[in-house]
Amino acid sequence: MKKIVCFGEIMMRLNPPNKERFVQADNFEISYSGAEANVCVSLANYFEDSSKIHFVSKVPQNELGKSCIKTLKSN
Repeated sequence: MKKIVCFGEIMMRLNPPNKERFVQADNFEISYSGAEANVCVSLANYFEDSSKIHFVSKVPQNELGKSCIKTLKSN
């Protein structure tokens, strides 16, 4: 298999619990997504050798960026 490289942005979604509105919520759940990232994760789940599938994006060098990378690697 050749290398597969996906380029794209990552979006962070803030989800209020229990379908509350933002102004009602005291805390939020975070999820990360993006069309290209979803394609990459799907391909990695489909093929046995996911080491040839790469995702290229830019995330901040802080706790949010680390959380995003950790989430993508766990999928």
